[in-house]
Amino acid sequence: MPVSRQIGQKLAKVLGIKLDDPDVDNVTRGESVFSIQTADSFVEQQPTSGEWLSEITPSGRDIANYFRSLFPFLSWIGFYNLQWFLGDLVAGITIGAVVVPQGMAYAKLANLPVQFGLYSSFMGVLLYWFFATSKDITIGPVAVVSTVTGSVVAKVIEKYPQYEDTPWIIASALALISGAIVLFIGLIRCGWIVELIPLVSLAAFMTGSAISIAAGQVPTLMGISGFSTRDSTYLVIINTLKNLGKTDLNAAMGLTALTMLYAIRFSCTWAAKKFPSHHKLFFFLSTLRAVFVILLYTMISWLVNMHRRNNPAFAILGNVPRGFQHAAVPTINSDIISSFVGELPATVIVLLIEHIAISKSFGRVNNYTINPSQEMVAIGVTNVLAPFLGGFPSTGSFSRTAIKSKAGVRTPFAGVITALVVLLAIYALTAVFFYISSASLAAVIIHAVGDLITPPNTLYKFWRVSPIEVLIFFIGVIITVFSSIENGIYATICISFAVFMFRVLKSRGRFLGRVQVHSVLGDHLIGNNNNVVGEYGTFEATDGSLSPPTRNVFLPIDHGDGSNPDVEISSPYPGIFIYRFSEGFNYPSASHTLDYLGSHISAHTRRTKTDTYERAGDRPWNNPGPRKGQREDASLPTLKAIILDLSSVNNVDVTSVQQLIDVRNQLDGYTAPEVVDWHFACINNRWTKRALVSAGFGYPTPRPDGLHSRWKSLFSVAEIGGADSAAAAAEQEANEKEQTQQLQPITTTSGAKPDGPSSLGRDTPPGPSVASSVTQSAASAQKSRAPEFGKAVEPRRVVVHGLNRPLFHVDLTSALQSAVANVRAREEVEARGGADIGVAP
Repeated sequence: MPVSRQIGQKLAKVLGIKLDDPDVDNVTRGESVFSIQTADSFVEQQPTSGEWLSEITPSGRDIANYFRSLFPFLSWIGFYNLQWFLGDLVAGITIGAVVVPQGMAYAKLANLPVQFGLYSSFMGVLLYWFFATSKDITIGPVAVVSTVTGSVVAKVIEKYPQYEDTPWIIASALALISGAIVLFIGLIRCGWIVELIPLVSLAAFMTGSAISIAAGQVPTLMGISGFSTRDSTYLVIINTLKNLGKTDLNAAMGLTALTMLYAIRFSCTWAAKKFPSHHKLFFFLSTLRAVFVILLYTMISWLVNMHRRNNPAFAILGNVPRGFQHAAVPTINSDIISSFVGELPATVIVLLIEHIAISKSFGRVNNYTINPSQEMVAIGVTNVLAPFLGGFPSTGSFSRTAIKSKAGVRTPFAGVITALVVLLAIYALTAVFFYISSASLAAVIIHAVGDLITPPNTLYKFWRVSPIEVLIFFIGVIITVFSSIENGIYATICISFAVFMFRVLKSRGRFLGRVQVHSVLGDHLIGNNNNVVGEYGTFEATDGSLSPPTRNVFLPIDHGDGSNPDVEISSPYPGIFIYRFSEGFNYPSASHTLDYLGSHISAHTRRTKTDTYERAGDRPWNNPGPRKGQREDASLPTLKAIILDLSSVNNVDVTSVQQLIDVRNQLDGYTAPEVVDWHFACINNRWTKRALVSAGFGYPTPRPDGLHSRWKSLFSVAEIGGADSAAAAAEQEANEKEQTQQLQPITTTSGAKPDGPSSLGRDTPPGPSVASSVTQSAASAQKSRAPEFGKAVEPRRVVVHGLNRPLFHVDLTSALQSAVANVRAREEVEARGGADIGVAP
C-alpha cells in the first residue's frame, strides 16, 4: 500500500472519518459468470482529486500557449501577401471614410468636442489588429456607448462644476477604469461571462437605446433648444412636440440630409437587385452615402456662411483643433471615480455585449471562430491606452463592421489603413470641419441608429421560440424609454435570469414508456437492431419473407414531446418506472423533480405490504389510508425498480445526491420488506458515477432475504475494432498460423502417426485464446477444450462499463433488460417457495 494512502487512513482514523471502499468487488456472489467467449473483464476506476488537480493545473505548454494567444496576429502575419493587402486597402479606406463623420457625430453624443471622436477612432483601429481574433470588427466610438458616456459626463459635471470646461477628463477617466476592468476579465480568460447576457436582453437594449438616441437628436435636427435632451426619452419626446414652433433653418439642413441618406440607401438597394452585375459598385455607393451627404451639406454650409463665420445662419461645428492637442496622462482621482462608480457596471456591460455579439455573428457568417476573452483584451487595451491621446470609451461598431465585411477585408491589418485615413483627417481636414452642419450630423446619427431597432420579423421569430422572452423584450424597451438605458439593461438581464432560475427550480423530468417501432425507407420496412447493417451503420434491405424487424424506443407517457397521441405507450414492466431528468440534477431542481418522481410512483403503485398497521390509530397522520368502505386498489403493481435516465445530467452535487438518498430510503419503507432496485442509464461524467457510488448506488442493495446474492448482472459488450482493424487482422493471422501448424503430420515417439484428435490435443499446445477470461473457472474450462477445425474465430469483445458497477448501464434498453431480468428472477424464487429454495448450503 502506498505511504500516502497509509497516512490518509491513519489521519481518517484520528478524525473519526469512516472510509468507504466502493471499489471492492460487489459482484462476486455467485451471480452470472462470464466465459471468455462473452467479454473481457473491465473494472472501472473512480476519478481522484489528483486527476482533477492535474486537469486544472496548467502545464508549461499551456502557459506558453496562453502568452502566444495574447497576440493572435503572430499566427497569420508571416503569411501576409499582396492579395491580402489589396483587400485590406480597399476595406480600410472605406471604413476610414465612414468613421470620420461618425466619430465626430458620436463625440457630440458623449457631450465632448468633435475632435475627441477622431482621437478615439484613431486609437481603436490602430491598436485592435494586434489583439484581434476577428478580421471584421472595427473598434471606435459607437452610438450607445457614447450616449452612456454623455450621461456620465453630465452627472459628474452636475456634481463637480469645475469640470464643465474640460469634460474630456471625465470621459477619459471612465474609459481608463472601464477598460482596465474589461482587460482584467480578458486576461484571466473569463470571456464566458458574456454568455450570462441573453440575446433578448441585447435586442431590447439596442432597440431602446436607438429610440433614446434618435429622440435626443431630433431637437438638434430641427434646431429646437430650451430643454435638456439628457432627460428620460419620453420627456424629450414630449418637450420636442411642445417646442415644434421654435423650429428654424437647421430643420432644412437636417431633414433634407436625413431624407437624402434614406433615398440613396433605398436607391442603391433597388439598383443592386435590378443590375446584379454591378452589385459591388452600388454597395460602395451606399456605404459612402454618409460621407457624400456630409461633404454636400458642408459645401452648402460654406456657401451660406463663408462671409458670416461669426454669425452663421444655422448651427455649425466651428473650430476643430489640428492634431492631438489634448494628448496627456489621464487625470484619475477619488472624486472622479466616486462620481461615476455607480455607472461602471452599465458601461462595462455595454462595452462587452455589443462587441462580443457582433464578433460572434460575423465569425459564424465568415467561417472563423473568435475568442471572447481575447476580444476583451483588445477592448481593454484600446480603452486603457486611448485616453492618453484624449479618447473616450469605444467598442465594436455594428454598422462599420458590416461595411468592412462586405468591402472584402482579408485580415485585421485593415485597421492600420483606417488609422492612416483618420490621421489624415486629424491633420489635414480640420479646416473643412469648421462648416459641418450640426443638423446634418444629427441626421447621420439618426440614420445610423435606425439599424439598431429590432425589426418585427425578428420579434415574430422570438415569439415562435419563446413567447415570454418577447414580453421581456418589451419590458426592457419600455424601461429604457421611461427611465434610462442603464436601467433597461439591468432590468432585462435580471428578469431573464429570474425566468431561467424559475425554469430550473420548477423543472421536472418525464416518465417514459416503451414503444416498438419499425423504420421505413420509402415503402419498405427496414432495420434490425440485432445486426450491424451497412458500412456506416445505415440500413440495408431485409428479406421480405421475414417479419419486419422492430426496436424499442422510449417516449414520455404523457406525449409531452409532441409524439402522436394515438400511439399507445406501454408501461416498461409492472412496477418498473423509467424517469428522465429534463434540465440537469443539481441543488436548485433536485427537490421539485424528486417530489414529482415520488408522487407519481405513489399514485401508480401500492404498498408491498398492505397490513403494516394493525389498527387505524397506528397509521401516521400523513398516511391515514383509504376512507371507510374503501380498500386500496389491489390492481396496482408494487414498486420493483426505478431506472433514471441521466442523459441530460452532467454533474451532481451534495444536495441532489442527499435528496436522492432520502427518496431511496422513503421508497424502501414504502416497499418493505422488499427493496427498490435503482438503475442508472446514460451517465455522462465519471464524477457523477463517483458521487452515486459514494451514496450506495451502482450495485445491488443488500436484502434481508439474501436474494441480492442471486443477482443477475447484465452488461453491454462491444467488439474491439471492425473487420479491417489491426486487432482483427492480427487475430486472423494467428488463427491461420495455428490451423496450418495443426494440419501438419505429427509423429509420436514410436514413429507412429496419431489416430485421433485426442493425441493431437496432448502433443500440440493450445492456440491463442479469442478473448480474455472474466472468471477463473471459465478460463480453466477453455484451456481443457480441444481446438475445433473449420470454426470461425469470434471477434474479441469487452464490456462497455465496469463489472463493478452492474447498475450503471450504457442505455435505457440495457437498463430495462437488467431490471426486468432480476424482477422476474425474484418472482420465480418466490413462486418456488422463498429465497432459500434451490440455494446450495
